[in-house]
Amino acid sequence: MVRRIFVEKKAPYAVKAKELRTEMSEYLGIEAEAVRVLIRYDIENVSEETYQRAKGTVFSEPPVDDLYEEDFPHRDSDFCFTVEYLPGQFDQRADSAEQCLQLLNDAEQPIIKSATTYLITPSTRSNQKGFSEAQRETIVAHCVNPVDSRRADGPKPQTLEDHFDEPADVITFDGFKDMPEARLQELYGSLGLAMTFADFLHIQKYFHDEEHRDPTMTEIRVLDTYWSDHCRHTTFATELKDVQFDDGYYRPLIEGAFRQYLADHKAQYAGRDDKFVCLMDIGTLAAKRLKGMGLLDDQEKSDEINACSIVVPLKVDGKEEEWLINFKNETHNHPTEIEPFGGAATCLGGCIRDPLSGRTYVYQAMRVTGAADPTKPLNETLPGKLPQRKIVTTAARGYSSYGNQIGLATGLVNEVYHPNYVAKRMEIGAVIAAAPRRAVKRLTSDPGDVIILLGGSTGRYG
Repeated sequence: MVRRIFVEKKAPYAVKAKELRTEMSEYLGIEAEAVRVLIRYDIENVSEETYQRAKGTVFSEPPVDDLYEEDFPHRDSDFCFTVEYLPGQFDQRADSAEQCLQLLNDAEQPIIKSATTYLITPSTRSNQKGFSEAQRETIVAHCVNPVDSRRADGPKPQTLEDHFDEPADVITFDGFKDMPEARLQELYGSLGLAMTFADFLHIQKYFHDEEHRDPTMTEIRVLDTYWSDHCRHTTFATELKDVQFDDGYYRPLIEGAFRQYLADHKAQYAGRDDKFVCLMDIGTLAAKRLKGMGLLDDQEKSDEINACSIVVPLKVDGKEEEWLINFKNETHNHPTEIEPFGGAATCLGGCIRDPLSGRTYVYQAMRVTGAADPTKPLNETLPGKLPQRKIVTTAARGYSSYGNQIGLATGLVNEVYHPNYVAKRMEIGAVIAAAPRRAVKRLTSDPGDVIILLGGSTGRYG
C-alpha cells in the first residue's frame, strides 16, 4: 500500500511560500492573495508502527509543521500543481527519509518519493476571476526546470517500485562509415546531437579509417556527451588565431604578457605542430615552463590525485614535519547554466572530492561567479535560457547547500555582473586542503587484489 502525506510549514515559518509570493509579484508581475508550499511524500513498504512513529519525527516537526494524510484543505478556486524530479534524478529528500526510516526499523526496506505541491490563491484586488492560462504557464515555468523536473498532477500510484521494460537491441548505423555526406546530414539532423556536423564528419572519418566498422547508437551518444563543453572544455580548447587588444590603461601590460606567453609557447613546444594557442594552454603553460626549469621541486608527483599538491615543511607542536598542501578549482559554467542548484553544488563538490581522494582534509573554499543583470525583467530572457535571477539565486543555494552539509567554510564569495555573461554563466569554486605527509600513502593495486567501491546512490547525471 502506498501512503501519501503532505507537510506544510506553519504560517510564521513558511519561508519558501513567502519567497515565491514575493518573486511572483516583483519578477513575474503576478499578484497572489496567498501562496502555500507543501512537501508531498509517497511511502511504500513501511509497517503501520514505523509509519506512525515517522510522521512526527522523520517527515515533520510538529512545532513548526502541519501534516495532512492523503489530502489537504484548500479552495477549488486555488491554482494547484505539483512538481517532481524526473525519473532517475537523485532525490536527496526522499533518500534521506528512507535512511531515517531504516534507523527506526532496519528490517524494512522503505521506498519513498517526494514532490513539491504549490497552492496559489489569486489576488482579490484583481478584477479577473482566477489566473489566466498565460499566467498559470508563467508560474509553472518559474517553478519547473525541465532539465531535472516535471509536473506531476496525476493520481497516487499503485506502487512506487520501478519496473523497466527489456530494452531493445542497440541500433547499429549500417553504412555509416561509407555514407555520402547528404545522407549523413539527414542522419545528423534526426538525432538532435549537441556536437556540430563537422564533429560528426570527423567521427565518420575515424570509424572509416581506424575502426573499419559502423558505430552503434550508444557510441554516438557517448561521444556526443563527452564532446560537450563541460566534458571536453570546447571553449577553453578553441584555437585562438586572431587576438586583438583594445586601447586602455592596462593594454601595454596585457599585450606584453601575451607576447611573453607566445615566446614561452614556442620554446615549450619546439618541434611540435599539435599545440596551438588557446585559453587552456594560456592557463597551464606557466606551470609547465616552471617545471621544465626545475623550479617546482616541491610539487608532489602522483598518479592518483587530480589537484595541485605541494610539499611544505610546517612546525607542529614545535617540531618540523612535511605536510601536503592541495589546491583545487573547478569550473561548472555549463551545468550551472542549465541546472543552477546541482551545477553550483557539484562545482564545490568537485573541488572537495579531488583533495579528499588524495587523502587530505579540506579546510577552506572560495567562490567566484559571473552573471548578467539579474534585475532584468522576465520577458528579456534569451530563448532557451533560464532567467538570470533564477540562475543567480538558485546557484547560490546549491553552492551553500553542499558546503553546509560537509561543514566547509567559504571565506570569499564574489559575483561579477557583466552583460556578456548572459551567453554563458561563470561558476568557479576553489578549495585548499592539507594533511601530514606521513599519513598519506600512495599505493597501487596489483592483479588479484579485491577492490571495493563504497558510496551512496547517485542520479542519472552521475
